[in-house]
Amino acid sequence: MTVLTLDRMLRRQAAERGTKIALRAGAESCTYATLDRRASQVARGLIAAGVRPGDRVAYLGKNTLDYFEYFLGAVKARAVMVPVNWRLAEPEVRFILENARPRGLLAEAPFAALAARAAPGVPLLLSAGEGSSYRQWRERQRAEDTAPTPDWSEAMLQLYTSGTTGRPKGAVLTHRSLFGLRTDPAAIPEWYRWSPEDISLIAMPVAHVSGTGWGLWTLQHGATGVIASEFVPQAVFEQIVQHRINKLMMVPTAMQIAVRHPESRSTDFSFLRYIYYGGAPIPEALLRECTEVFGCGFVQMYGMTETSGTIVALAPEDHAPGAGRRARSVGRPLQGVELRIIDRDGEEVPPGTIGEIATRSVANMAEYFENPAATAETVDAAGWLRTGDAGQLDADGYLYLEDRIKDLIISGGENIYPAEVENAIFGHPAVAEVAVIGVPDEKWGESVRAVLVAAPGAVRDEAAILSWAAARIARYKLPKSFVWIDALPRSHTGKVLRRKLRETHGTATAAGTAADAGMRPGASATPARDVQ
Repeated sequence: MTVLTLDRMLRRQAAERGTKIALRAGAESCTYATLDRRASQVARGLIAAGVRPGDRVAYLGKNTLDYFEYFLGAVKARAVMVPVNWRLAEPEVRFILENARPRGLLAEAPFAALAARAAPGVPLLLSAGEGSSYRQWRERQRAEDTAPTPDWSEAMLQLYTSGTTGRPKGAVLTHRSLFGLRTDPAAIPEWYRWSPEDISLIAMPVAHVSGTGWGLWTLQHGATGVIASEFVPQAVFEQIVQHRINKLMMVPTAMQIAVRHPESRSTDFSFLRYIYYGGAPIPEALLRECTEVFGCGFVQMYGMTETSGTIVALAPEDHAPGAGRRARSVGRPLQGVELRIIDRDGEEVPPGTIGEIATRSVANMAEYFENPAATAETVDAAGWLRTGDAGQLDADGYLYLEDRIKDLIISGGENIYPAEVENAIFGHPAVAEVAVIGVPDEKWGESVRAVLVAAPGAVRDEAAILSWAAARIARYKLPKSFVWIDALPRSHTGKVLRRKLRETHGTATAAGTAADAGMRPGASATPARDVQ
């Protein structure tokens, strides 16, 4: 069998449907033949600049046509793409770029100064449409194709995901990781199949596997992808209608915004076939509303960066009113994916027992970049990857999520780890101790709440604390509410009991008391205060 690598896939699409539109972005469009030629030009330019197989190149910006050209060109040069979340704060961007050590960096013009500060000395190209230095550079390169990637175990994409330590890790994904589960058409269910007639919306950020992966999924099937620079409700709604998008990936927060658009109930959505969603569970009431307005099939997808995205899916028929308990699950594993629930010792537990979700498939990452210790903690010698999520399997193989072992907060589809936020707040002179939890949020699914212990004699200035943290982390990670208490609840070993904090302060109006907070006698808690 000829291995399916991304560059081989692009060459095949260019040969079979060269005049077909591959990608659209605003008023621009690009055929498969043009995309293939531009990728070859990028590859030749990178190779001429000294980029060698296995080297990293990076991108800092929103979703653009230039990004996909640059990525595909990097793959043809057998380099590894590192897209960086444009919403991150400068120290976060700097850490990622210092860790990845890219040999080249493409940045959208609005992020040029940030890129230059975060990666001094790295050759920088600017993407800003016509007249950009990137496009001028690209057009100076030869369009001669490169040799195909010989092995689908080679790395091609490195996505950074934060961990419980607060330091992001680069999950290294290979050609096999991203394409290995889709090599047998006969094993793919109808809702998972694509055709060249499909038109998809690429609106999830390309620094996430749901953004870049969705774009690659579109191209793999010879479909047309419409690129949204970011999820702006009005613009995305207009693109869906204008281009008659029939497949799109969204988080429940975005679905809520779209379904409540002023024109949603007067628009004919008969062209829509499937909405795929993930990142957070969808409330039953919202699903009913979306079904009524959009009238298409819905597919819930569960996965993570380390699994190259989706490994479990809840099919459209399991969303039906008569689906019963299954509708509350995240579905069943895709063909080729093994799941098991394990205890603390790594032993498999029986169906109906809650434990940690572990998975094994060709979709699993190769490693965390230059971090063998973290890799060994996550993937064992037999290839089982510990997700850090708690769940259970029923007798029919449906997976039910129960909790997040790693205390992950998902707000608007973005992953936020408490340690990141705590590290950003800790050090402010008014704060003696801080712990962060997620609380329910009608709009975002969850929002960040900081539980603080004030330093002796300090003024509780929440605006000042927000300003302090905003210089260190992205704004979407900042607390939306604060609770001040006298002491954090701790175990006998001194570990902060987040579970206790969630029980006491994990609701929208939680105030807490000395007794239920597990605080010392005489301690008190102030009600949660929302901040802007």
